[in-house]
Order: sequence, then structure tokens, then C-alpha cells
Amino acid sequence: MKIRIKGDSIRFRLTKSEVEALCNSGEYREETHFKSNSFTYAVKKSPTSGMSAGYADNSITLYVCDRLLEGWAENDTVGFEEVERIGDRSSLHLLLEKDFVCLDHRLEDQSDNYPNPKLQKEGLT
Repeated sequence: MKIRIKGDSIRFRLTKSEVEALCNSGEYREETHFKSNSFTYAVKKSPTSGMSAGYADNSITLYVCDRLLEGWAENDTVGFEEVERIGDRSSLHLLLEKDFVCLDHRLEDQSDNYPNPKLQKEGLT
């Protein structure tokens, strides 16, 4: 799972096996270790509508409506987007996506990523 944070925007990208784990168990989490503590990021099914996020105890959790995740591992839906109000004048942009193979060649292992539709259209896969 990858996360990208910029300002009041958080994007989570999940590989095939991570999406399957989330849909089957209701949660997927990873942890990054530092010398003095660790940082956890997770995606969890929630009975509420849409998506929301929380931060506590060095952990970011994205809560996703369980109905949105029904069949997500098998269907062509790329992801889900939500703008969560976090105050009178602020909002948090949330994005949960399937992780596609990159268009340019990367050194990282992408064998568990979803096929990139742009590469498929061009016959490059």
C-alpha cells in the first residue's frame, strides 16, 4: 500500500492482493518503523456512508463504506473519492485507488499491480 499526503489531501493506492485482503477481512494496514516509534496507515470498512479519515497515536486510518467495497476486488472500478469537511473553512480530500503498473519503467516490483488501461489500449502489455 502506498500513501501520498500533500496538504489536506491523502491518497491511498492498493495492489491486487491488498484490495483482496481489504475486501475479504475488512481491513488492511501497514507499518513504517523509525528508531523511536512507528507510523501505521490503514484502510478499514465502515458501516457509515462515503469515506472519512482519522489520525491518532501515529496512525492514519481511512474508513470506507462497506457497500463501496462490495465486489471491488473483481470489478473495474478504479477507486473512490470523497471530500470530508473538517471545520468551518477546511476540508480533507480523500482518494482510494487500485495501484496500476506505471507507464514508465520502474525498478520497484509491480507484479501485484493492476494492468494499466493506457498500456492495454496501446498494446504495450
